[in-house]
Amino acid sequence: MSDIAIKVDNLGKLYRLGEVGTGTLSHDLNRWVARMRGKEDPFAKIGESNDRTQKGESDYVWALQDVNFEVKKGEVLGIIGRNGAGKSTLLKLLSKVTKPTTGHIKVNGRIASLLEVGTGFHPEMTGRENIYLNGAIMGMTKKEISSKFDEIVDFAGVERYVDTPVKRYSSGMYVRLAFAVAAHLEPEILIVDEVLAVGDAEFQKRCLGKMKDVSVNDGRTVLFVSHNLPAVNQLCNRVLYLKHGRFDAIGDTDEMLSKYKKDVVIQDDTSLLRFENDYAKILDFRAYTNDNRENFNLDDEICISMTFECKKENKSLALSFNVYNDEDLLMFEAFVPFANESDSQMRTYNIVLKIPAFTLNSGEYYISLIMGEDQRDLVLMLDKFFRLQVEENFIGTGKMLKRAPGLIRPKIVYDIQ
Repeated sequence: MSDIAIKVDNLGKLYRLGEVGTGTLSHDLNRWVARMRGKEDPFAKIGESNDRTQKGESDYVWALQDVNFEVKKGEVLGIIGRNGAGKSTLLKLLSKVTKPTTGHIKVNGRIASLLEVGTGFHPEMTGRENIYLNGAIMGMTKKEISSKFDEIVDFAGVERYVDTPVKRYSSGMYVRLAFAVAAHLEPEILIVDEVLAVGDAEFQKRCLGKMKDVSVNDGRTVLFVSHNLPAVNQLCNRVLYLKHGRFDAIGDTDEMLSKYKKDVVIQDDTSLLRFENDYAKILDFRAYTNDNRENFNLDDEICISMTFECKKENKSLALSFNVYNDEDLLMFEAFVPFANESDSQMRTYNIVLKIPAFTLNSGEYYISLIMGEDQRDLVLMLDKFFRLQVEENFIGTGKMLKRAPGLIRPKIVYDIQ
């Protein structure tokens, strides 16, 4: 374990829904007897996986189950997965906020965790007092904390408020100070949850830079949970992918992000492509070329067709197709009004959106759909529910060209005199 910072074996966390403990005295007694006899928890055998897409039958749910991985010293490991996949539960187990139901965790080094706004801070104490409190909890001397104090306050940008109780801080000030404390008090392992999303864009950039610095220059280990995929791509050496509370895969950052993005697109679930609510029912959604192919090259005009039924009379309805790239950047918005004063009855519509050839660069793209009534009331929203893949064209040798830089790929017409 000399070069291993964290080793996780068969880790699992079981929760009972709705009640503390097992719900009855007899169940609690059975669990206690099993533990005293060194046997497995009798209720751990009947829990269900944490798959929110299915209706559950059991009162027991595995927030995490059968998770195994290792993190080397100095490595930056990203942890990704849908909401409810077990990411925050895993970090709480690693931080010893809660105990695992099964398995073991071996940690080689001192951990500093930033799990949610306010973690480790006492609201009645000032920022200054909380800095010293957190340092003392981590085993640092007062002299060591004092040597880092000015650097922490400067990074957090809270010098004016450092002697004010933190309960009066905004959520942004809170998280800035919490991150500054966690990153500057020299932990061997830094654990950061999605909490950085509370900060503004400039501070998030500084945090990412600091995490990269403590990993590369100081040789510390960083575990980073985020739904900000460009940040994960920029920061992490490897990525752990959790799915329904289980270990799915761990590996190269690009490979794992590509796998995750393909999994989270609703297109993979054909039932959700037939979305229905009180206002509209989607009957068909597809993308194709002029010759009816469903794979796209740079020189293809891409047709996006949607057939849907209006279930209520509306005087003014409009659709917005938003196209994002794989780094979550909005490429363009296509606004389509389709119902007005003279066309307000309930009926079926077919809308075809055409993206001209040589508009999108090669890569993966995701379509979000928004429907609004009277230009203000949102009646339908599907976030990145359809995926497009645009490929480079083949050249005469049969080899595919490498992706050119840039967000767009227009066809350039030039003349040389």
